[in-house]
Amino acid sequence: MSARPLPEDARTVVVGAGIMGLSIAYNLARFGAERVLVLDGGYLCGGASGRNGGGVRAQWSSETNIRLMRRSIALCDEFATKMRINVWFRRSGYLFLARSDERARQLEASCALQNEHGLSTRILDPTGIKKLVPQLDVSRVVAASHNPDDGVVFPWPFVWGYAREAQRLGVELHTHTRVLDLETEGERITGVVTDRGRVRAERVICAAGAWSPELTRKVGVELPSRPHRHEICSTEPLKPFLEPFVGDLGTGLYFSQSMRGEIVGGISNEHVPEGLDQASSLRFLALYARSLTRAMPILGGVRVLRQWSGCYDLTPDGNPLVGPVDEVPNLYLASGFMGHGFMMAPIMGELYARHLLFGEEPELFERWNLRRYAQGNLLSETMILG
Repeated sequence: MSARPLPEDARTVVVGAGIMGLSIAYNLARFGAERVLVLDGGYLCGGASGRNGGGVRAQWSSETNIRLMRRSIALCDEFATKMRINVWFRRSGYLFLARSDERARQLEASCALQNEHGLSTRILDPTGIKKLVPQLDVSRVVAASHNPDDGVVFPWPFVWGYAREAQRLGVELHTHTRVLDLETEGERITGVVTDRGRVRAERVICAAGAWSPELTRKVGVELPSRPHRHEICSTEPLKPFLEPFVGDLGTGLYFSQSMRGEIVGGISNEHVPEGLDQASSLRFLALYARSLTRAMPILGGVRVLRQWSGCYDLTPDGNPLVGPVDEVPNLYLASGFMGHGFMMAPIMGELYARHLLFGEEPELFERWNLRRYAQGNLLSETMILG
């Protein structure tokens, strides 16, 4: 994709060819934008978009996230037909476990809010949980919430589909092209300097995930986000038996069964090296295996096939960084999505295109703007895994 020379100039330069950057570029082109350029220092699916568990859910504790994800899931549902690529999307549901009365109360409050916005989420007691997933050990589980309309996709074709259709609509995509600097004149960015040459730019969208702070620092903008290594494990294929995606809000454990039968999952792990690190560790494997087999003892003898890692882009309040940067008017953020940028990318790309091309002002561009940290308007989101 990078054999061609870079263009001399672009109307919009998107830095980051993950699912977020590609969704924005595709939607810009879909709505008629020209001279859209996407740059990435690696290869497609080399970052977090190709290294995640593929979960897509509308179960959240904030109204903003619930509304966004209802629309995003609808876009996922039509993706295969619209983009002409099979992403193996299946609505198998999400099952969130609570192992304390406090967590159970949080689930109940979130469930009530989700019901208000049209979701069919319901609270289950241990008996109801066992009916849904008989193999789970519910001896220490107080309650759970279940929404049957949540689901899972296979991440790679989702990325490939956006990339192919964006290029078909005229977007230039250059992988293996590192952004070395951002040129400025006054407060505005005038160009992007890469290891393959310079491109004049009218605006730059930072969709570089955990690498975003490195990019914005080039123009003196410090982001509050930080990279955090998150690991995932996949087992040998088993006969299909597990329908929902299972998540434990207490430990951060989550797992699901793929269409090929593997058990794929991960768990929160605070003890990882700081910085951009995508290595694998024995500590994660031990932590995950211990927690998984406690939750579902029948998996104790299952063999692990592989494990891998990617970098979450963590923010202090668990919410993204979106919209224009006050100090640099033509720099826009689409970062800080924790581990949830993959599932939010379909709707975020659509909102970004409408904002840049038609002047629409989504409420969340103010709600999730970087300036909230300077103003002390931090947000809250409790339904975060991993």
